[in-house]
Amino acid sequence: MSNLSLQYITRPAKDTTKKAPLLLLLHGYGSNEEDLFSFASELPEEYFIVSARAPYNLEPTGYSWYDIYFTETEKVSNTKEAIISRDTIVKFIDELIATYPIDAKNVNLLGFSQGTILSYAVALSYPEKIKNIVALSGYINEDMLIEGFEKKDHSHLDFYISHGSVDQVIPNFLANKAPEFLSKLEIKNSYREFPVGHGVAPQNFEEFKQWLIEKLKAI
Repeated sequence: MSNLSLQYITRPAKDTTKKAPLLLLLHGYGSNEEDLFSFASELPEEYFIVSARAPYNLEPTGYSWYDIYFTETEKVSNTKEAIISRDTIVKFIDELIATYPIDAKNVNLLGFSQGTILSYAVALSYPEKIKNIVALSGYINEDMLIEGFEKKDHSHLDFYISHGSVDQVIPNFLANKAPEFLSKLEIKNSYREFPVGHGVAPQNFEEFKQWLIEKLKAI
């Protein structure tokens, strides 16, 4: 579906008589909008869920938020593409709010891997747009944040962060830097590790699902 900036699929909230909190799902590198959407039916029915497709094509059926280059010694991110994706997501959120019965003051992100890196970039660059963030198997890339981001008011944000302790795609030492970074900005956060690789353990899913339920109680 899309007359908007990104291709996407939706699961409307059960109660259609009022504006619902948005839960925007951002998939990882080489995946697509169907991936995280596969567990949308198990998430709280109060959320209006949108799963977005990243804008850059990867053959045969995958997509990315930005390209990754491999040299002999390191993995390099295309920061220019990432920044374009960051701002496209912000525009997309505005378009969703204008199109669907979504509460503009209750926009939540759920990212995995590269989708988490973009979730950090969006929330830290434009905190006025976002409320809660589920950050799965990703990390903060400061090069993707807007200049002067640290001067903004981030105090209302809340992050649930999790990572696999044996993740070989994104090592956990990158992810576990986030709590200190966020705490310096006076952002509430929790960090959890699970004995898995680059994926989401069942216990991890149940935990962030409960966290999302708790956020609904605070409305």
